[in-house]
Amino acid sequence: MQIQPQLFTIQQFLDGRLFRIPQYQRAYAWETRQRKDLIKDIKRVGTTGEDHFMATVVCLERKKEIKHIGADRFAVMEIVDGQQRLTTLIILLKAIHKALNPKRKDEQRIETELARLLVKNDDHTLLLLQTNHDISGIFADYIRDGTISKSETTVAADQNILDAIHDCEEFVETWKTSNSLVDLTAIIRHKLWAVFHIVDDEGLVYRVFEVLNSRGLEVASLDKLKSQLMGMVFEQDKHADYHDALKELHDIWTNIYRIIGKQRYSIESLRFAATLKAPEEASHKRPLSEDAALETLGHSAGKKPKSIIKCAKWLQTVVEAEDRLLSHHRWRAVTRILQARLVAIAILIRDFGNDEGRLLSLWERITFRIYGLGGGDKRTKVGEYTRLAWEIVNERLDVATVELRLKQLGADYSNMQILENPEQRYHGWTEEFRYLMYRYEEYLARKSGQKLNESQWNRIWITEPAKSIEHIKPQSSGVAYRHHLGNLMMLPPGVNSSLQDLDPAKKQEKYRASGLLSSIEVADRIKDNHGWSKTLTKERATKLIAWARREWAD
Repeated sequence: MQIQPQLFTIQQFLDGRLFRIPQYQRAYAWETRQRKDLIKDIKRVGTTGEDHFMATVVCLERKKEIKHIGADRFAVMEIVDGQQRLTTLIILLKAIHKALNPKRKDEQRIETELARLLVKNDDHTLLLLQTNHDISGIFADYIRDGTISKSETTVAADQNILDAIHDCEEFVETWKTSNSLVDLTAIIRHKLWAVFHIVDDEGLVYRVFEVLNSRGLEVASLDKLKSQLMGMVFEQDKHADYHDALKELHDIWTNIYRIIGKQRYSIESLRFAATLKAPEEASHKRPLSEDAALETLGHSAGKKPKSIIKCAKWLQTVVEAEDRLLSHHRWRAVTRILQARLVAIAILIRDFGNDEGRLLSLWERITFRIYGLGGGDKRTKVGEYTRLAWEIVNERLDVATVELRLKQLGADYSNMQILENPEQRYHGWTEEFRYLMYRYEEYLARKSGQKLNESQWNRIWITEPAKSIEHIKPQSSGVAYRHHLGNLMMLPPGVNSSLQDLDPAKKQEKYRASGLLSSIEVADRIKDNHGWSKTLTKERATKLIAWARREWAD
């Protein structure tokens, strides 16, 4: 079958078609950086008047599926490659639609046209684009009604959609201060071009994808692996269990993309899966790079459906283990160091039963001592952690051996040097500080026989740590000790932002009302001393350091 690419404007491509993104594709993953690049290209077109080429889009048209809506006919397309760009453009068109003024004759016509383009019938049920993994309905609600979810979300894919809506609406508002929204709509519809590969054979889709990838176009590594594995299956003879193998692969990738849509670490999962499956001699130095991971997993997949499915299932196993790790706030906060996470993944994969919790607690304590308190960085103990992870999975180390090896990892990091200099403990250490204060909160709860305030801590965990770090003596005070360990504490983000630059004496009641035992402790010190000072800061730091040294001692 020949491939005949077609060069279309965005308007030509969208007319007469409906699009959906299969569940076995990744969720929306673009971040502000990619959207800014797209917006910059649109601005350039607005300045120069020249057309802009936007690379390629690959679509699968299954058996000429057609939707009839009134007198109109729409071909249904599955977006296989290019969904990030297309999703962003549709969000941008909706942002323009919301901003148009129907009382102006020229904008009224464009508003009507966009409404018909984005939603295909009167009862608002059929969208131009049906996204995948949109359980919360954020994208669908926005395209239908222009409404934006105000609820907090911890799922990365949902947050990416919310960020895209914000970026697009911000761009539209900026544009219309000095330009016409009618012109902006015309640029998007008629000045942006792409090469569209529309095929009706799923096997051909992956060959097209492979050709595009070989030409140096940017493709996510996980998507490259999926395309490679799916392509291998389509190269098989169409024997009896061919369709079963294909369905199983679709199901596996649906699960993989559903899970990684919750997090932002798909590249980690790919590298972990390959490192733990690589030959022994290749796995003891460091976690494999993306390219090496692709090569290793591709080789392990072999050529037969059984081994291809086995490879995909292994990746799913690693993705599920990493999801467990990252969904556990405390484990996630221990470290961002790759090789250290790899050991935790190995423990989770092995399924040590009742001993799993004990091993992860030991991993947590040793790892934070090395990287959180001991000054270790991404170059520290790379081989030791990587080798241990590989041996846990491949040599089936028993519980006692894993415990011994973990203790050996931390044996030369008993000094906890970070605690020796508490003067500047803010910049570059916010994640570690949040974890430290969570553990301190646990300690205070145990000591007083109370329960940890999980509700407030959940609010702290789901935001960037810097948004919850409170400077007792405000940063605006300019005092030299404002970033001192003893001057920092954690508060729920809303409480923290409401205090702004207030004097500590005026904040202490809010500290007490937060329900956090560590903040109540600070409030008591402020009340007893009628304010906050450098001496109190040093006293509090000394107390925290003494507790941490006991907590993370051998």
